[in-house]
Amino acid sequence: MNRNFNINNLVRENIKALRPYSSARDEFKGAADVFLDANENPFGTLNRYPDPQQKEIKEKLAVIKNVDTNQIFVGNGSDEVIDLAFRIFCEPGKDKVLTFSPTYGMYDVSANINNIEVIKQPLINDFQISLNQLQPYLDVEELKIIFICSPNNPTGNCINSEDIEYVLENFNGIVIVDEAYIDFSSKASFIKNINKYNNLIVSQTFSKAWGLAGVRVGAAYANKEVIQLYNRVKPPYNVSTLNQEAVLNSLVNLDDVNKNIDIILSERTKLEEALSKLSIVKKIYPTDANFLLVEVDNADKTYQYLIDKKVIVRNRHTHVENCIRITIGTNKENKKLIEALKKI
Repeated sequence: MNRNFNINNLVRENIKALRPYSSARDEFKGAADVFLDANENPFGTLNRYPDPQQKEIKEKLAVIKNVDTNQIFVGNGSDEVIDLAFRIFCEPGKDKVLTFSPTYGMYDVSANINNIEVIKQPLINDFQISLNQLQPYLDVEELKIIFICSPNNPTGNCINSEDIEYVLENFNGIVIVDEAYIDFSSKASFIKNINKYNNLIVSQTFSKAWGLAGVRVGAAYANKEVIQLYNRVKPPYNVSTLNQEAVLNSLVNLDDVNKNIDIILSERTKLEEALSKLSIVKKIYPTDANFLLVEVDNADKTYQYLIDKKVIVRNRHTHVENCIRITIGTNKENKKLIEALKKI
């Protein structure tokens, strides 16, 4: 437990004073037969605003994740989780955040939109955090958020849990652990620590293992005070009815979700074995995600060659030299990739 942490010392003054938008759907409790509160069209099938608090989703997630409903925020993708953190905790033009590079590019984009400086701390051996290099930044007064992507994108590895806990215990700011790919890993989620560390926010998404990238729904897990801040700042109806229904359908079909994860993990092993036999492949980095970071002879050339073959991968050469990132596809898609690479 970080005993020196006080969330009120981090929250922007205008957010503390903010009176959030409140609809009648937020205010009344129980069931109703007639809705004449929101100036909706009374005709149609999608004529009503969605549940602003996503209560059904939170009730089901609370059981699955073993948390309370007031420890869950449901957002318009995990990108909303990231963006709202800047709005709540960072004063534009003054405060800073820290990331460990290479990592997910949206942290930089969201920081730039919110006029927040980003300190980039390079990952070291095996793409892990150097606590010695990080130490001087932990006491920087303007540093308000540290982002830790685990499993990390684009490297695929989990960050050592002991190092994450060290950061949580020694940093008097918010630590966001981005677990977009955690369902593909054998490592435990940091959600289990939200009652232990009141400066911890765990971000997850329905875009990866849940197969709902087109739905754009993410979630944050934290202590109830942090979640209250998120609910204060979010737009009133931030997740559509259709998107909520898609998530609920997956939450009641966990067996199907888990079967698909097992297939992806099996295909990951097969693809890794096939890639290791190709002469252009120099290294395949260990992964806890649904992708492989692969070093090849010439990433730019390989990337363009695959485009010409109508196979799209991600060129990560500017992040990790001569590396491409390959998402695990279906058996048919993976075979098409390998056949193309054999002819390069």
